[in-house]
Amino acid sequence: MSTPTKNPFTWIEIYVEDMSRAQKFYEAVLQIEMVPMQAPGDFGDLEMLSFPWVQDGANISGALCKTSDFKPGSGGTLVYFTSEDAAIEISRVEAAGGKVMQEKFSISEHGFVALAMDTEGNTIGFHSNK
Repeated sequence: MSTPTKNPFTWIEIYVEDMSRAQKFYEAVLQIEMVPMQAPGDFGDLEMLSFPWVQDGANISGALCKTSDFKPGSGGTLVYFTSEDAAIEISRVEAAGGKVMQEKFSISEHGFVALAMDTEGNTIGFHSNK
């Protein structure tokens, strides 16, 4: 098997029930500003707010999405956000309306992670090397 030459992921969608509540949560925890986004094509009632991105950068991006077609919830896909220190973001979760599921812990030589539930019921993670 050959070594991949690029990151295989390109986009992430986190489904929400309350866009305003979810936006406040992610902006507070990640200390970012969400970017209003036009839904591509005809996707019915789809509303989108994008996470910031660097065009042609090394990381992928994604959006908060509200639609009657998909619902948020725990137990599905788990998205990890990159951080300098996972303890920082996890420390902001409860004040932003979420729930800490697991404080920062070691994943051996792969660094550290912390797990939380957002305001919409999605389980999310934070990953750091220290």
